Amino acid sequence: MKIEQIHHVAYRCKDAKETVEWYGKNLNMDFILAIAEDEVPSTHEPDPYMHLFLDAGNGNVLAFFELPTKPEMGRDPNTPIWCQHIAFKVKDRDTLIEFKDHLEANGVEVLGITDHSLFHSIYFFDPSGHRLELACPDPEEEAMLARMDDVKWDMLEEWSRTKKAPKHADWLHAKELDKKI
Repeated sequence: MKIEQIHHVAYRCKDAKETVEWYGKNLNMDFILAIAEDEVPSTHEPDPYMHLFLDAGNGNVLAFFELPTKPEMGRDPNTPIWCQHIAFKVKDRDTLIEFKDHLEANGVEVLGITDHSLFHSIYFFDPSGHRLELACPDPEEEAMLARMDDVKWDMLEEWSRTKKAPKHADWLHAKELDKKI
């Protein structure tokens, strides 16, 4: 028994139409499905909603719920804003730069390009406040992933014992954080 793939990932949005238009305009995602009911099928709770589905490429689906009868959405105040995000892969650095320019031309504030060694990323927020990331692989990604694979269990064990960052992969963000290793 094994999971085949993620069917969809669902988040809440502030405005269904604005969300569909924003993702179409800024990330070229197609609007593929809308479901609306006055009752929640899984719980049978009376609660009107609009459920949207967007094509995030390669069989990946990003979904949103607009919930007009619920209090305004917020975020977990105990989790830093950089932590929870949705990351989308793009082909290469040229595509990443094209998206950065496109987003900024549309008035979206973009952070980065951040060098994660394995990949390079930009970060920004959608109209509902969800943090998004676009990431492209580094040309040396495969070799670096092999290095990371060799230390993953040791890193996890050390973290589990100490709750301090293990130093097995300090090289990963050395350039970005301007560290000498």
